[in-house]
Amino acid sequence: MINAQILLADLTRLLKRLEDDLRERALSSASEVPELRTQLQAEWQAARDAGRTAEAFESWGEQAITQAGVHWLLSCVFLRFIEDNELVDRPWISGTPQSGRLALARDRHDAYFREHPHQNDRDYLLACFREAGALPGLHTFFDGAHNPVFRLGISGDAAMAVMQFWQEVAADSGALIRDFTDPSWNTRFLGDLYQDLSEATRKRYALLQTPEFVEEFILDRTLTPAINEFGYREVRMIDPTCGSGHFLLGGFHRLVEEWSSNEPGRNRRDIAQKALNAVAGVDLNPFAVAIARFRLLLAALKASDVHRMAEALDFKIHVAIGDSLLHGRRFGLSATEDMFQGSEHFADTGLAHAYASEDLAEVQEILGRQYHAVVGNPPYIVVRDAALNAAYRRQYASCHMKYSLGAPFTDRFFELAVTGRDAQPAGYVGLITANSFMKREFGAKLIEQVLPRLDLTHVVDTSGAYIPGHGTPTVILFGRHRAPVSDAVRTVMGIKGEPSTPDDPAQGLVWSAIVGQIDRAGSESEFVSVADTPRATFARHPWSIGGGGVLGVKQRIEGGREVLKTWSISIGFAVITGEDDVYVMPPHVAAKIEAPTKEFGVGDEVRDWTHTPSDVAIFPYIERDGMHSATASPACSKLENHFWKMRTKLRNRLMFGKTPEMAGKAWWELSFVSSERTLAPYLIPFSFVSTHNHFLLDRGGKAFNRTAPVIRLPKLADLNEHLGLLGLLNSSVACFWLKQVSQNRGSTVDQKGARQRTAPFEDFYELGSGIVAEFPLIDNRPVDLAETLDRLAQELAAISPAALLDTSRVPEGDHDASP
Repeated sequence: MINAQILLADLTRLLKRLEDDLRERALSSASEVPELRTQLQAEWQAARDAGRTAEAFESWGEQAITQAGVHWLLSCVFLRFIEDNELVDRPWISGTPQSGRLALARDRHDAYFREHPHQNDRDYLLACFREAGALPGLHTFFDGAHNPVFRLGISGDAAMAVMQFWQEVAADSGALIRDFTDPSWNTRFLGDLYQDLSEATRKRYALLQTPEFVEEFILDRTLTPAINEFGYREVRMIDPTCGSGHFLLGGFHRLVEEWSSNEPGRNRRDIAQKALNAVAGVDLNPFAVAIARFRLLLAALKASDVHRMAEALDFKIHVAIGDSLLHGRRFGLSATEDMFQGSEHFADTGLAHAYASEDLAEVQEILGRQYHAVVGNPPYIVVRDAALNAAYRRQYASCHMKYSLGAPFTDRFFELAVTGRDAQPAGYVGLITANSFMKREFGAKLIEQVLPRLDLTHVVDTSGAYIPGHGTPTVILFGRHRAPVSDAVRTVMGIKGEPSTPDDPAQGLVWSAIVGQIDRAGSESEFVSVADTPRATFARHPWSIGGGGVLGVKQRIEGGREVLKTWSISIGFAVITGEDDVYVMPPHVAAKIEAPTKEFGVGDEVRDWTHTPSDVAIFPYIERDGMHSATASPACSKLENHFWKMRTKLRNRLMFGKTPEMAGKAWWELSFVSSERTLAPYLIPFSFVSTHNHFLLDRGGKAFNRTAPVIRLPKLADLNEHLGLLGLLNSSVACFWLKQVSQNRGSTVDQKGARQRTAPFEDFYELGSGIVAEFPLIDNRPVDLAETLDRLAQELAAISPAALLDTSRVPEGDHDASP
């Protein structure tokens, strides 16, 4: 049996060698195979022209190289698994010495080169892949039109290293080092390869496996009731972000059981194909799809009691490479019906485009119908590619501000479920996603425009549960694709996080409480409480799903009161340099280049009613008519030289998608300056991320960056009005309210990638400007107490070591010299 961790480490090292080899062959200008680079450039240009990417060729090409390298390794892994488990009579690459199959593989290799003396190991491996592709069920894995191994070939030397890798035996025992023999045909190790084989790909696609206990919980509340309602013969399930296929496998096994128990006389192979026909998946990552297909194929072989590939059916597996947000039709309540039907709608959407790895007809067919159960764990990263970001934004109302992919995927999951109308029952939806949309500003449209039209049935706070791999706080949503049918939403509200790392995450205290209480409205334990919450509560952003009576206290605090935004002039950033490394420095360094500066304020330094800056920011502006105007040129030759050395970096900065010169600025200006905030006599800055609320009164002259947003009150607001508001914002009541409506980033992540919550006191919260703007005000404000605390904070700051040092003076001596 293969050791998954050792295999992963070994393949990661081998992948780096293949990437280097492919990079030299396909990207280097000195390549001996220039047609490979030409081929990649043509594919990249077609994608840019179709609006599928705005990425530069260099970075796009790197990912293509990684995909090809991974496919070379995975193609070998698939063959090795088939060989060692004797699904074929004769091995292609390797085998165990004791079974004699290693000798057979070597004999086969030698015979090939006797027939083809001028070829190399790359040619041999490709011949093996083609031969395997002729076997039943394996064509999609070794399809010359879509598998990149047939387009991006490794060198003969690299292929020789691959062959040696798989045939390596232990010096002490003579046993094959990488033996895939496993009577149970367990393919979970492929999920580990999917997630961790390539760090660059993991970050690009936000690869993340769903633990089996989470998958089973979601299937219990989607596929199982769908089978009961629609019947096992009719039911269809899809995971639009299928990854390595965990949900698909879970659904397949359930459907095999349904067919077997209801029709025990039916042929096992027919049952396997019936179950395969009922599960579908799509993923943007080509090698994720390859893994999902292979796992389903082996599951189908096992379910049909077939132990030789030659005896198997040519199983049809409905898993395709594609973009579930762009490809296919739009359906039902949350989109215009048939929006993407017809070629006239394909212009500038990327829908008519397919990468070389994609089968456009196949993915359009899968995404061209609706399903009775839609499940998954969609990615929730922010889209960095400008073209993709814009393409998604055009198609989904839920794409708002700096949205994460969790928003449009929630929208899309509901669309793909069968629409309930005209007495037709609706499909079931279940997904685990990041809870960031609940409180960050980008989630407003999803919550207020999309979800109110849909039958959201359950909101389950899983942020306190111990879920390996999920360092991001999560929530599970259940619903049906129909208009709401009741006035309540079953809500599982978190009270307390997992107190320690459980031996078995499926038996964790928080997770066990969720599973045990979700069907008992009104129940409350140490970890969660369950209630049927008025639906109207979930139609307003932000959501607050804290348990233990938290919602009632929050509503009491709000009580229809005036909120801060009705009084304040603005809340937001004062300055953004765009390149802190260029503008921000210690005071004595700024003095050396004779730079005009302001004290630089960052969120980590806003603490306990005061701010103690450690750096200054170059501020090349003068005050004119109540505004900050950029100076005609840098103040002196030293400063000009400082900027000139960084001119390329400064000219390429982007703010709101524009370079400084595109925005009508000098290239050496700061990216953003709010004169109304930087010139205000009083400001109330606050820490954007911290464990508690930290607000202070600034009396002007500082430049606070994006980690310390500022509140500006009307010009006529005097000192006492600022102090009164400051007292409210720093109160314990404000601390409570802000924690209910702000994004909880948690504390730490353990070695298994699970989010840890050791104590609520240690959780960090993200106080967005839009959240603070909704803070409810009272008329009786603690001016005297705030004045006292503000004065004491100033006195304490005045006697701090930093304040007692004259940091604005250039220290004597040569401080550029090494000590």
